[in-house]
Amino acid sequence: MQVEDVHPPADLSPTVERLRQEVTRFWSVEPDSPHHFLAESGSVQLVPAITAYAKGAMAAAPSVLAAANDLCMAIHRDFAYDPKATDVLTTPAEAFALRKGVCRDFAHVMIAGLRGAGIPAGYVSGFLRTNPPPGKARLEGSDAMHARVRVWCGQHMGWVEFDPTNAMVAGGDHISIGHGRDYADISPIVGVLKTHGSHETTQSVDVIRVE
Repeated sequence: MQVEDVHPPADLSPTVERLRQEVTRFWSVEPDSPHHFLAESGSVQLVPAITAYAKGAMAAAPSVLAAANDLCMAIHRDFAYDPKATDVLTTPAEAFALRKGVCRDFAHVMIAGLRGAGIPAGYVSGFLRTNPPPGKARLEGSDAMHARVRVWCGQHMGWVEFDPTNAMVAGGDHISIGHGRDYADISPIVGVLKTHGSHETTQSVDVIRVE
């Protein structure tokens, strides 16, 4: 897989109210259509408390892109990264109440908030480059599968990805493996292993830039 450096996109997105009008005029129901990313899905429920939180965080934003960025930054500010606080069965409502979790939880909370506000949003699973610049800490979620959020920012911009775990628009260090409505659509490991005795598995990933 090859990933090229990308620059932050110019904001060509409409207001949130205008976006709702664009969605109603969007006739495609192909897999990437925003219509599939507005309602509840298996792992993302529309929770009034999360909707209210999202609308508060996005209240002053002049556009959908700015609104999504404001919510991304709010989640990074208000939630603590804690791998022991949640598991794969934790719901967005539970993670929101805890204000703790991992990238999967932050993505689900952001998706729930955006959908509750009428903004199509989906889940992206992939990897994150782990080599920080000199003197900088590694980003949260490195050395493992890393989740982020894709937001439909209108017909002129399409889908834009955000990383609420690290408070940024996704860039060249983010490698996409797949995307769907939520974690259940694209969980990285599915299956059953039966064996005798106890066992333990570990996985890690290292992403290296090739000049």
